[in-house]
Amino acid sequence: MQQIGPYKLNNNLFLAPMVGVSDTPFREICMQQGAGLTIGEMLTSNSDLWHIERNRLKQVKPQIAGPQVVQIAGSDPLMMAEAAQLNVERGATAIDINMGCPAKKVLKKAAGSALLKEPALVRDILTAVVAAVDVPVTLKIRTGWSRETRNGVAIAQIAEDCGIQLLTVHGRTREDRFRGEAEYDTIAAIKQAISIPVIANGDIDSPLKAKKVLNKTGADGLMIGRAAQGRPWLFREIEQYLTTNSLPAATSLLEQLSVIDTHLEKLHHFYGEVKGVWYARKHVGGYVKELPNAREFLQHFNQIDCAEHQRVTIDQYFHQVTDAEGALAA
Repeated sequence: MQQIGPYKLNNNLFLAPMVGVSDTPFREICMQQGAGLTIGEMLTSNSDLWHIERNRLKQVKPQIAGPQVVQIAGSDPLMMAEAAQLNVERGATAIDINMGCPAKKVLKKAAGSALLKEPALVRDILTAVVAAVDVPVTLKIRTGWSRETRNGVAIAQIAEDCGIQLLTVHGRTREDRFRGEAEYDTIAAIKQAISIPVIANGDIDSPLKAKKVLNKTGADGLMIGRAAQGRPWLFREIEQYLTTNSLPAATSLLEQLSVIDTHLEKLHHFYGEVKGVWYARKHVGGYVKELPNAREFLQHFNQIDCAEHQRVTIDQYFHQVTDAEGALAA
């Protein structure tokens, strides 16, 4: 599977729509680093709230090849259908429906993974959204609400019946949130039960794990979330391994720095200097967390309030770490 509707993809490695992380700059970075598809941050179906800056920015389309996928969340079929239509009018070329988010503030609105408790409502929402737009509609779910009520297979069959063109499954229940190991057996059962493409999600953090998950689940592709934060080059490394069956060389520190520099420039441009500096702190924390003296570096870096100073400081740090590693190897 390297196509969604009329859109051809470079590969079947997807970036997960993580709120506060998978913004327009990060989506562009991940596409440059080998992701075949990226999905926008979850957007409420209540269009009355779209004027709020954080929701407005979620709708800014990244400069990428392939479909512009907007993910919407809500529990009212008519509102979801209207939200899908409005997003298509604003340039979305595919709509993803969120029925997997475990966050309490989403569950309080009976949205996200709370919908897995209401199969009839799931059918109503999917039917309404698919009928409302002429672009591909995809769906993301979990394996169920709780371990006692794993109904992922039934929900997947409803999705196929309603015209959903692709299904992503996070291999945990809502109750599990992000604890424990992902249930690849359940994803495999869902894949066997339907004929539309299935994307496996959960704990995919290396090329070896990626191949293991594909073999275990029979899935048509993989979605990577938390592991890509601070490691967007993971997409390129996984693609190389899946294509050549040979493990790629680790991405060097200077190669990483080149990606980080580009990312910071995008953040500063997209959000403006003040907020760009704030968002950069979060992403840089992910980039350096495994490097020497990361805590001390971040204590200094997080006090910087100038975009250019941020870029100079991260450059100096990476060159210092590179020089230190070279000295040790000599």
